[in-house]
Amino acid sequence: MYDPDILPLLAQNEPGTTTAPGTPKQGGQEGTAKAPEQKEVDASKSDNPFIRLFSDMGDHREVKFGNTVLVKLPVILVDHGLHIYPDVEKMEEEGTYQFTHHHIVRKGTDQVPSLDLSITSMVAFQWLAMAVLLGLLIPMARKYRKNGVRPVRGIFNAIEALVVYVRDEIVVPNAGESGMALLPVFLTFFFFILTANLIGALPGGHAATSSINVTAGLAAIAFVVIQGAAIRKHGLGNWLKHLTGGVHWSMWPIMIPVEIMGLFTKPFALCVRLFANMTAGHVMLLSLIGLVFVTAGFIPVTVAFSLFVNCLELLVIFLQAYIFTMLTAVFTGMGTAGGHDDHGHAPATAH
Repeated sequence: MYDPDILPLLAQNEPGTTTAPGTPKQGGQEGTAKAPEQKEVDASKSDNPFIRLFSDMGDHREVKFGNTVLVKLPVILVDHGLHIYPDVEKMEEEGTYQFTHHHIVRKGTDQVPSLDLSITSMVAFQWLAMAVLLGLLIPMARKYRKNGVRPVRGIFNAIEALVVYVRDEIVVPNAGESGMALLPVFLTFFFFILTANLIGALPGGHAATSSINVTAGLAAIAFVVIQGAAIRKHGLGNWLKHLTGGVHWSMWPIMIPVEIMGLFTKPFALCVRLFANMTAGHVMLLSLIGLVFVTAGFIPVTVAFSLFVNCLELLVIFLQAYIFTMLTAVFTGMGTAGGHDDHGHAPATAH
């Protein structure tokens, strides 16, 4: 995403907010006068269009559509007890905490709370994606129980086609028949990432998958699924034995740490790949739109490239859901393969 501390600093460096110039000291030596303390500048209200555009990215304490605040989100802090506030303004009015540089700190000491469980915009859009999925899939499941295998229509037909595709083209070829037991998990990965990405493509929407916290959570679940499937198939003893890499015991001090690192590089790659790809498209699109404010000559180029990037993002939305699910299935298949040997026998799609 971006460093939330950068935007306020950029806003403070706009024309009209410069620090006090140097003043001569006694004896003719020039010194620098201490500049008056500056208050934090709200990046979303900055006169700089680039700063305003990029302030819309990332996590926020409210849900906005353009400059209109739709919902102010509650603040939940665990810090010498449980503290719940309706929004940031009410929290600051209470006087114990303040919101500065996208962080909540104690007034006077600038110490962060022990635990911040606040509902942010990324959490809200993540919940929205879950609600959309439940609103579609639960009625679809009930319809199947009622009507059996009779064909369904409308959006349920499209969802059924995606389910069959994930099963026949992703899970079975990569995870094998034993991976069918984990089909609900793979379907959850695919549809949640797809839905979150599609919500992010809507005007005023944010893709929850452009938050490193969300992708890290998905990668952690994938890690548990991959290793859990391997342990279930081969047993804990054989799973531990594979960490030796099949080399002589004298090489174990070198091989075991390398193998353990290898266990974590797979989910780390899943996490960073999804986060980076979903963030890069938004950054590129906002950068192109920002060129309009530089000179009117960029308008035709900006419009053409913005349309191109939007079409490309639609492709990326489906592609990232496919890649995350496919790689998780591949890693699961590598772990459950005969002999639990994933050294040199990984499918080409894993690279």
